[in-house]
This record gives sequence, structure tokens and C-alpha cells, in this order.
Amino acid sequence: MTKDGKIELMAPAGSFEALQAAIDNGADSVYFGVEQLNMRARSSINFTVDDLYEIAERTRKAGLRSYLTLNTIIYDHDLSLIKTIMNAAKDAGITAVIGADQAVMSYAREIDLELHISTQVNVTNAQTVKFYSLFADTMVLSRELSVNQVKKIVEAIEKEQIKGPSGNLVEIEIFGHGALCMAVSGKCYLSLHSHNSSANRGACKQNCRKKYTVIDQESGFEIELDNEYMMSPKDLCTIGFLDQIVDAGVKVLKIEGRGRAPEYVATVIQCYREAIDSISEGTFSQEKVDQWMERLSSVYNRGFWDGYYLGQKLGEWSKANGSQATQKKVFIGKGRSYFKKVKVGEFSIDAYDVSIGDKVMITGPTTGVHEFTVNEIRMDNGAIVDSASKGSIISIPVECKVRPSDKLYKIVATEWS
Repeated sequence: MTKDGKIELMAPAGSFEALQAAIDNGADSVYFGVEQLNMRARSSINFTVDDLYEIAERTRKAGLRSYLTLNTIIYDHDLSLIKTIMNAAKDAGITAVIGADQAVMSYAREIDLELHISTQVNVTNAQTVKFYSLFADTMVLSRELSVNQVKKIVEAIEKEQIKGPSGNLVEIEIFGHGALCMAVSGKCYLSLHSHNSSANRGACKQNCRKKYTVIDQESGFEIELDNEYMMSPKDLCTIGFLDQIVDAGVKVLKIEGRGRAPEYVATVIQCYREAIDSISEGTFSQEKVDQWMERLSSVYNRGFWDGYYLGQKLGEWSKANGSQATQKKVFIGKGRSYFKKVKVGEFSIDAYDVSIGDKVMITGPTTGVHEFTVNEIRMDNGAIVDSASKGSIISIPVECKVRPSDKLYKIVATEWS
């Protein structure tokens, strides 16, 4: 929980662009992976041990907490590496480590590094919370619990005064938005069996997101399915009942998405930031929820459902492979320089045309994510034009600093819009 008593909003950071997007759009904390020992080792860029110092510096300066994920299965040959990573995290000033293996838990305690228990542990009751309170101050509950079950665990923590190593009551964290796995707390072996690539080592091949035909081996009868993607759940979205989650006493709301683009992080964090603030101010309403849902639908998603929190049906399955976002980005060009006094950025147009009125996005490791509408285009010879094509050097008004590492995209509607 934050200092002002609000639920802590935790953002995913799979790149420096996403990290900056989280900082700029109201996150209270970020979580990220280093090297290969995290559950998004394959799907996100992942940082190096050396990056820990910059991450710690950026987050500390912005007033955010930082969490390092080391939540895969750990083997003997990994022990030296986890110690190296955790020692570096401690030295850099990373806030805490998120772990699932007892090796991570015990070493965190040995070096006095704050520990969070990962959802991979599958914590589903107060007695389990009491056991892990020997090691951790924060626990991510199983994703299969209902809001009522979560609330009972929080009440038990308060009633029994279950405290972590810090001496404070254990805080409960849950997933609030993003991809859901068909397996209980993500423990799946499909990828291991089919590709020798273990999901539990962060190398999931996402077999469940594909299209399959199911055949009865005895009769040869092909089973008719209402949904073609029968193992691919829709994305979790709790913004419509976030007030119930806050009322349940959850202290940390975790947004999934370390494998997703920085604009996803920017939009989702922005919406949940507004929702958390509106609950605190007493202005949370269905009208606002509808507006947030529209914005959340504009970035990568497989459709939305409530997960297991409201205790309804066991699953809602996506009807298509990939994203159902109402918008997509198309690469246009790259940043060149920025003229601070007049707030104008210079860009090379390397792909598609750009025109007055286009909605565009700038992303970069330091810049983060910035979206705006083009209201003026000036060619490098000074001429003001309505559009510019591939090969042009242009200048356009922009509020954020433009760097050579930045990329410029056009935002366009998709078939789902």
C-alpha cells in the first residue's frame, strides 16, 4: 500500500521504454526480469545485471518501488547465478525480489533482501500465508481465488496478526489486468512436452494460444467446439469491480504485461491510476468504467473477462489468435534531434507517409511513450506541407524531448475497431 493509503499500482517493465512509460503514467512500483531466471525470459527483452543500477536510480528518483522477478524453478547449476543477481540487486538498491523457489527465499533472507512470494507458489489460504510469513512481507495470491476468498485471507491476517520479517502485517497482492494462463497459477507443462521448452523456466511456447481440432480416438468423431481457441483465456480485466478489490483489503494490484509494448503499459497504467484515484475520491462510476474499457480495448488484448474473482464461470475463451486491440501502430521513422526552445522534434521518415491530423506515437528507452496529433509538418527546407513521404526529413511540434534512439509510429484503426 502507498503512503497515502491507496492500493499500490504495480506496472510491468519488459524494456526501458516500458519502464519509463510506467513512471510517466502513475505507477507506484515496477517489476522486471533479469537474465533467464524469470517467467518472461522468452517473451520479453529482459534486463542484464548491469541494468539493475539504472533501474534502481530511475525508480528511486521517481519515487517508485522496484521488484526483481526470480520466480522460475531453480536447479543446482542456477544457484551461483541467482546469488550473483540478488547480490547485485541488493547493492543497486532494488526494493525487493519476487520468488517462488525456496532457494531464492532462503538467500533473500540470508542477505536481508525484501522478498515477495510469487503467484507460482499458489497461495490460497491463511495458513499458507502464515507459513511464508517467515520469509516474506508481501504475497501474490493464486489467480484462481474469488474476491470473497481474498477478503477472508486479508481478514485472517489482521485477526491473527500475521506479520512478515519486517514486523509489519503481511500485505496481499493480486493480479489485476492482463494475460491469463489456462493452467493453475501458470504451472503448465504443454510447452515442455511439445518443444522441450519449459513454461516454468520462463520459456513458454504458448501452445494454448493456437487453434486445435479435438478427435475422439475410439470413434474418430471430431468434437464440435463453440470456440476455436479452447485453451486460450481472454485477458483479465478488473477495472469494472476495482472498488470491490480495494474493499477486500488488497494492498498491491499487479498489472501483467512484461512481454507487451510500452504503449500497452502506458495506457493500462493510466486507466488503473485514474480508477484507483477515483475510488479514493468517491467518484468511481459506471460511466468512467465504460470510458476506461474503451481505452483499454485500444491496446493489445485477447478480449476481456473478470477472471475467477467474481465466482462465475470457470473460463471465457478468446475467439481469435492474437490481439483484439482497436488500434495498432505502424512504423514511420526515427528521431533525429529536438529544438527545446520552440518544442519541435526532427524526424527522418523511413517508411509510410505522415499527414496533418494523424495520431502518432513516439517511443524510446529514455523517452518512454508519448502520443499526440500532428498539427504541423515542416520540411527540412522550411516549407510547411500537409504530408510527407518516405525519404523526407521533417520537423513537427512535440512536447517531449526527441532523441536519436526514438521511433515514430502512426496509430491506425484495426479490424476489431
